[in-house]
Amino acid sequence: MTREQAKERIEYLREQLVYNSKLYYELDAPVISDYEYDAMFRELCDLEAEYPELDSPSSPTKRVGGRALDKFEKFTHTVKMGSLTDVFSYDELRDFVDKTNAALGEDTEYTVEPKIDGLSVSLIYRDGVFVQGATRGDGIVGEDVTENLKTVRTIPLVLKEKLPYLNVRGEVYMPRAVFNQINEEREKSGLPLFANPRNCAAGSLRQLDPKIAAERRLAIFVFNLQEGELYTDGRQAVTHSETLERMAELGFTVLPSWVTVRGYGEIAEHVRYLGEARPDLSFDMDGAVIKVNGLAERKTVGEGTSTPKWAVAYKYPPEEKRTKLLSIDIQVGRTGVLTPAANLAPVRLAGTTVSRATLHNLGFIAERDIRIGDTVVVRKAGEIIPEIIESVSAERDGTERVFEMPSVCPSCGHPVVQDDGGEGAAVRCVYSACPAQRARRIVHFASKGAMNIDGLGPQVVDLLIREGKIKDIADLYTLTVEDIEPLERMGKKSAENLIAAIKESKSRGLERLLYALGVRQVGEVAAENIAARMRTLDALFDASIEDFSSIDDIGEITAAALVEFFSDENTRELCARLSEYGVLTEAVKEKSTDTLAGLTFVLTGTLPNMTREEAGELIKSAGGKVSGSVSKKTSYVVAGDEAGSKLTKARELGVSVIDEAELLHMLEN
Repeated sequence: MTREQAKERIEYLREQLVYNSKLYYELDAPVISDYEYDAMFRELCDLEAEYPELDSPSSPTKRVGGRALDKFEKFTHTVKMGSLTDVFSYDELRDFVDKTNAALGEDTEYTVEPKIDGLSVSLIYRDGVFVQGATRGDGIVGEDVTENLKTVRTIPLVLKEKLPYLNVRGEVYMPRAVFNQINEEREKSGLPLFANPRNCAAGSLRQLDPKIAAERRLAIFVFNLQEGELYTDGRQAVTHSETLERMAELGFTVLPSWVTVRGYGEIAEHVRYLGEARPDLSFDMDGAVIKVNGLAERKTVGEGTSTPKWAVAYKYPPEEKRTKLLSIDIQVGRTGVLTPAANLAPVRLAGTTVSRATLHNLGFIAERDIRIGDTVVVRKAGEIIPEIIESVSAERDGTERVFEMPSVCPSCGHPVVQDDGGEGAAVRCVYSACPAQRARRIVHFASKGAMNIDGLGPQVVDLLIREGKIKDIADLYTLTVEDIEPLERMGKKSAENLIAAIKESKSRGLERLLYALGVRQVGEVAAENIAARMRTLDALFDASIEDFSSIDDIGEITAAALVEFFSDENTRELCARLSEYGVLTEAVKEKSTDTLAGLTFVLTGTLPNMTREEAGELIKSAGGKVSGSVSKKTSYVVAGDEAGSKLTKARELGVSVIDEAELLHMLEN
């Protein structure tokens, strides 16, 4: 093949790959098989390797991901990537329309668009070629994730016209089908499942290795012109809807199902339509965005302190569905608590199929009069966790049965006891060798907030117990590659990675170890407070209820649970073995200052320069406290990109909201 023939073939292959990729990813109408696509892709890779002078940064082969990065560089947005004011009722929506019409006139035109539940990014093009992309961050400073964005197949690497400069904003998301497939694969591998497509998309886009981002098959909808020229002849767009139409002509995948409307009635009608269409969409959406369409009119209405006055986001209430409660199972937790779980007739809810829901305890069931065989109303709490709202007693036919908690543990057969407190109190198995508790204790011990042993999920733990490789958490530190490699779905590389993770966990320190041991009533924050005071594991064995009660946020019930736990001979033996195997039993953290003493912080959203865990460590090292929920006692909410309900709650309660930069300023001063 001559160089000229190679050039023609390369151009043809690139054209075919771009065309067929659009059919597959955007239009869901492929005309060739995956095998044929892969064959063309491999041929193009070979030709580009043979003729490197013909390679191009916009070639489809660049979508597989380049070299892994050490870190993301910071990116300062030239146009602020702001957020919107949320409204939660049609009354609030009408109020927005009335105020806007009062300023602009009753004939004001609006757009109504789906609010995609993903991660906001900016895309920059020069001379029609994609050159840089960044996350929203705090709206002013984000992270340069260009290499990862190149792997998103619905981002055009070259526009259909050679525009000098263009900056657009879009929402990167994970299609529901892709999310479900990834979670199925992770479950088979014993890995923790992703909570929802948005979290999975955000995590995928922030992978330092672009090849991982490429494997996640992300997509994007573009929804806003940030700056630059849309036309080569100098024309300027006059409406937002015109910019959407023009961006689609240039090759962008713009938001679906957007419309232009006038008046509150038309707006509310389309908001309802989008809400009813949510279950059947291939992507997650959590609201509808209503914007003034005219770009000049937007300037007339103006901007608020942190959000525009010309737009709002209507947030839909959680989707609710009716289904049948088929049966109730009992799950035994790591502390022996018996928790009823509902088996449901499968129902589509917020984008996934739901067949199980927690029922908490007997008091929860009695309060809602939930019976086996009932028709029940189900929703997802926080769009994630399925829960039963109520039973529909009017649809009973007399075959329904009242549920009763078992008198013996379904795992070990030993009698159970009920904590003081009546129907709502926990029913508990107190047999220390209960198999179900043993497995869940080990899973908890290995979890992220505890010893963080990557790859040691529930399925792997069950496999190790079933094959007789471990009986308790201390046995983890006796495992070898040779023990693990022959096991089902493992292999040498997986075994080596798991042993390395177990070895690394030895240095976590008393703070993490105490939480990992699974003492009743002791969470991550309490464990850190105890470790900061006691400093060594030996000190815990000698401490009294009074000693523990004198520690911040440790009440008498928790103190009694600690004394009971560390008085047990089994605990002493277990801890002695952990120490013998090299697990660090001393505190590793020192409180460096009292800068934030007496202040309580809640962290929400994605911070631009650090994880929430890292920010929490800084707060605690300066004497402050970190809480998981917002209340009137909260001093500050630190909000990052895509902050959710916690930010809303903070505004409702009048709690001060700061960003990462303000937090760092407080720490420095």
